[in-house]
Amino acid sequence: MSYLPLNIDMQGRVVLIVGGGRVATRKAETLLKAGAEVRVVSLVLSEELAAHEATGEIKVRIKTFVPPDMEGAFLVITATDDAAVNAAVAAEARRRGVLVAVTDAPDNGDCMFPAVLKRGALDVAVSSGGKCPAFSAKVRDVIADVIGEDYGTALQRLSGEREKLLTEGNTSTYNAQIVRTSVECAIAELSGRKEMT
Repeated sequence: MSYLPLNIDMQGRVVLIVGGGRVATRKAETLLKAGAEVRVVSLVLSEELAAHEATGEIKVRIKTFVPPDMEGAFLVITATDDAAVNAAVAAEARRRGVLVAVTDAPDNGDCMFPAVLKRGALDVAVSSGGKCPAFSAKVRDVIADVIGEDYGTALQRLSGEREKLLTEGNTSTYNAQIVRTSVECAIAELSGRKEMT
């Protein structure tokens, strides 16, 4: 199966997580960082999820999943330790036309979470298309040795330069060439630093 790498603005979008363990906790924390409105339905809850509920960051229902729990959800994540429950939740999401990520069987869902390296506003995502998430995570870690925090700093500087060019009113072709040249110089400088260490 072929997937489309895509960034989605999750600010304020409702995400339902069915499950309350370690995997559900990781997904919830990723989604909270992205600004999503996280709802959890589970019979058990990790300490971390309970803490997020106590601060009002997430909404939790301690119960068995029922289809109406999906009302208003943009995305559903199945993260229980019961494959049959995960499959039933995924089937209901598809019936409703809601995106679903199935943590124990990625091919049964519509989308999956890549392994992400963050450097300021720079995100580098690595995906194996669900074939081997551990491999994706290891590749991300290898990339982390090459792409340090200085890349995030460079991106912030280049973003400011680009914004200034856009407000000066020059032609877009001229601006694009200046930005490309600045980016090439920044990457060459960052790559040179890495080779010297």
